Amino acid sequence: MHFQWYPGHMTKARRMMQENIKLIDLVIELVDARVPMSSRNPDIDELGKGKARLILLNKADLAEERMNDEWLAYFKGKGFSAVKVNSKKGGGIKSIQGVIQEACKEKTERDRKRGILNRPVRAMVVGIPNVGKSTFINALAGKACAKTGNKPGVTKGKQWIRLNRSVELLDTPGILWPKFEDQTAGMRLAFIGSIKDEILQTEELAAELMKFMNSAYPGVLEEKYGIPAFEDPYEGLKSIAESRHCLVRGSELDTEKAAAILLDEFRNGKLGRFTLEAPEA
Repeated sequence: MHFQWYPGHMTKARRMMQENIKLIDLVIELVDARVPMSSRNPDIDELGKGKARLILLNKADLAEERMNDEWLAYFKGKGFSAVKVNSKKGGGIKSIQGVIQEACKEKTERDRKRGILNRPVRAMVVGIPNVGKSTFINALAGKACAKTGNKPGVTKGKQWIRLNRSVELLDTPGILWPKFEDQTAGMRLAFIGSIKDEILQTEELAAELMKFMNSAYPGVLEEKYGIPAFEDPYEGLKSIAESRHCLVRGSELDTEKAAAILLDEFRNGKLGRFTLEAPEA
């Protein structure tokens, strides 16, 4: 599988970020807790140079708790503020306002010395498509003020959102980098649904996921689907089709449907909590 996906609106989003970064005090970057490194856009480090930084491990409830803590320690070690959140259910959201103020303490202090009081912190919310930016903003603001959708690329233009007197947020469309230098990163993003499924081979992707699960979480798929141990992922896919009664034309196994079920249940946490990568030593 070769991953390369950079629609025109992504180029536009990058340009928009470049134009607006001068108005910003803090860059809030959402990453997916299951793939914190693969779901980071390297452009953002370049664009956010000299700004306070906050990394949110979103969908933390879908990742292993032990690994969440390892990733928080890793990002804090790099000088970022970092918090784990679950925007959908509101986990960790209450602490964010305080974390924002803490991350921008130096800027607030500088303002105070120059006689500028009560100027709101302006934060830009960034992240790749489908990482949950709009859901996070809605949870933080307590109302549906940013469009949400579970398809990558729902947020098309920028919008300012005033949270309260002390924080204003700038929502931006999700941006991916032009090309995945590391195809493994592309694969991991495909596993969690950050790349549109229409451009991928579902069965091939499911087979790759089964290979990963077999080596990183042995026995989990066999137990969850009540299937025999397998070495060949395509045989495993047939077993899932059998166990879930995925049939076409009466008795033929529908492995494509089985692949879609596996990917869906992996992505929504029905299979359990998994982290696909560990911090570099």
